[in-house]
Amino acid sequence: MIVQVILPVALAVIMFSLGLGLRPADFWRIAKQPKAFAVGAFNQLLIVPIVAFCVAILFSLPPELAFGVMILAACPGGVLSNSASRYAEGNVPLSISLTAVISLVATITLPILVALSASYFVRQDAPAVNVTALGAQVFVLTAAPVALGMLVTKLAPRFVATASPFISKFAFALFMLLIVAALISNWDAFSSNFWTLGPALIAMNAALLLFGLVSGPLFGLQPRDITTIAIESGTQNGSLAIAAGLLVHGASTGLPDTTLPAVIYSITAWFLTTPFVLWRRRLKTREERVHQPGLQGS
Repeated sequence: MIVQVILPVALAVIMFSLGLGLRPADFWRIAKQPKAFAVGAFNQLLIVPIVAFCVAILFSLPPELAFGVMILAACPGGVLSNSASRYAEGNVPLSISLTAVISLVATITLPILVALSASYFVRQDAPAVNVTALGAQVFVLTAAPVALGMLVTKLAPRFVATASPFISKFAFALFMLLIVAALISNWDAFSSNFWTLGPALIAMNAALLLFGLVSGPLFGLQPRDITTIAIESGTQNGSLAIAAGLLVHGASTGLPDTTLPAVIYSITAWFLTTPFVLWRRRLKTREERVHQPGLQGS
């Protein structure tokens, strides 16, 4: 019950805080340099679901869990991916723009992918997915708060400059509270499925980080862009995936099994993402030292 109450508020605050960091200039930057955005969007909208589908098949996941993995794959990145990109010294405006735009696109793509995945994996036991209604609910929980955040930034820039760091920390705290509450309320299901889902989700994360690293250089992207694209490819919005799982199954006294991949992924994703971020940050620092005057070989 706690998760059902916290979840909509947490997700809305998380997406609102993302909107506070987004400026119209970020979208103009996409128009001027569309290649990096196009590669990132292609990875998120097409490659992530394909990799998730392959993982679900290769690891022979039970139908409900495989369905949950596909719901997770339908979700864009989130505030955590933006924070990871910032710490890794990637292209933060690209990260935020990708999350914001893909969140808007997800109001269409997420319900469609969820409906297709339900019919493929769960089949006769599949819940009835109202694509239009689910899309509208996703819009209210994600795209609308982002737009509101941008509007507040435009109307009260001084307030946002002061309050934005606090709101971002509050959003992160809400996300962590959500994950902890989800773990507590579904501890038996979590503990019994962790060793089934954990390796599969780690493999999914590794494949997506690797694909992000490989796809960037193929299109001649800068290292900062490659870092961001890899992180955005490998980091999904776990809170949105949990919300989508709840919306698909309707009112429930507890979390359905389809939300377990999102809960577990919110933990396992950092097993690889954290060292990846530290590696990219160190690489960027080393590169800057090499190019500083007086540090180059004479």
